[in-house]
Amino acid sequence: MPAIVLKVRYAVKDRLLRNLRRCRCAGTRLRYLIVVNVLNGRSARTTAEVLKVHNTTVYRVVGRFRAYGEAGLADGRCDNGADKLDDRYLNRLYRVVRGNPTQYGWRRPTWTRELLVETLVRLTGIRIAVTTMSRALARIKARRGRPKPTVGCPWGQAAKTRRLNRIGQVLATLPRGERAFYEDEVDIHLNPKIGLDWMVQGQQKEVRTPGKNEKRTRSATWPAPWTCARGC
Repeated sequence: MPAIVLKVRYAVKDRLLRNLRRCRCAGTRLRYLIVVNVLNGRSARTTAEVLKVHNTTVYRVVGRFRAYGEAGLADGRCDNGADKLDDRYLNRLYRVVRGNPTQYGWRRPTWTRELLVETLVRLTGIRIAVTTMSRALARIKARRGRPKPTVGCPWGQAAKTRRLNRIGQVLATLPRGERAFYEDEVDIHLNPKIGLDWMVQGQQKEVRTPGKNEKRTRSATWPAPWTCARGC
């Protein structure tokens, strides 16, 4: 492995150190550290071991510094084009994550990163990688969580009101010495298992379930019992 000999004027090294302290980009900061370590007399192998990079990275960074000076330490990907994760894309992603896939023509109830990528392609025409979608979700502070299953009541508002009025009347006219109590049904769950979903900050989604579980209600033995056959 050939040795690296790199020499600059003191003023140049001093400027490199000042810019290193001000640098906030992790990649650019690493390139500054490589050059500073080599300037301090460390070999390419030692620099690579200290900074946990491959020695070819050290040679490449030093080569760019020799060719372009300090400008060679900047991110070379600046000519790749505009950032796809702009405010417009992230705002659209935020609205999509707040919704559910069925609103966008999909048949599954929860989001995956792959499904979000395809949905955003339809809406924006921009395709990004799945790993880039992970960064986009982090930027809008989305998280993966388990939605709360809900089921719609099969009764209309009028039927629910009549039943509630009847319950109130039964409770108000209980004979002396009798008690009203409630019990839940024993459910045999036939609904599919609900997986994790992506949600934005402060949101817990709900997934509408079929509500067609087969149920068995245990008979009460207390005098004058009352139970609601439909659980409403």
